[in-house]
Amino acid sequence: MKPGKTGIARIIDATQYSMKGLRAAWCFEAAFRQEVLLLLVLLPVLVIAELELSERLLLLMSLLGLLITELLNSAIEAVVDRIGAEFHELSGRAKDIASAAVFIAICQFIVVWVAVLWPL
Repeated sequence: MKPGKTGIARIIDATQYSMKGLRAAWCFEAAFRQEVLLLLVLLPVLVIAELELSERLLLLMSLLGLLITELLNSAIEAVVDRIGAEFHELSGRAKDIASAAVFIAICQFIVVWVAVLWPL
């Protein structure tokens, strides 16, 4: 078994690590900042638009899914960059696949928002 804290102490530590990760993403990742600002701009739509709860949640989850995907992409890029700056086919492939995941999340976000809001 892995040594470390348990119970509430582990939850507190994990929360602190997560906040540190969010701060790092905000400080070092322009795409993450842009997507957070997009979230802040679109949040009023979730409040103002006449939507069912399920529609509001679907819109919110598509935005949060985009942020999650961007965070994972940034983590993969950081690990690959840590390994070395020289080109390696597998490093390039890892970065490209992570970027493709962000692209799909963006497409999903657009499709969901258009599908839910288009009739309005």
